[in-house]
Amino acid sequence: MAKRTQKAGATARFGARYGVSVRRNAGAAMAKRSRKYTCPVCQYQKVERKSVGIWVCKHTKCNHTFAGGAWEPFTRASDANNRILRRSVDGATTADMAFIAQEAAMNYERELANRPSLQEEE
Repeated sequence: MAKRTQKAGATARFGARYGVSVRRNAGAAMAKRSRKYTCPVCQYQKVERKSVGIWVCKHTKCNHTFAGGAWEPFTRASDANNRILRRSVDGATTADMAFIAQEAAMNYERELANRPSLQEEE
């Protein structure tokens, strides 16, 4: 005999209550929460959630604790912040480079204006 229902996973405890989409979203969130993630320090896949927003590496030598998202340790906002920080540490951003180039062009124009021309020297 074939099975007549699909496996419900962790959301089976809800039974037929709350609707399919709510149970599906809850199941996805619970799967994200309980999954093991890669540690940013030791690179082992041992990071687990300690509580909401607190993540800890369970590797015996590392034991690194850090703040993250409620369901995942690395969110889209944290990725964007890390990119901004990396750019500021590595060097100037594109906006800074444009400002520096503009300042250099203005200084060059000033030097040309202040330099005596060849006709005035004769």
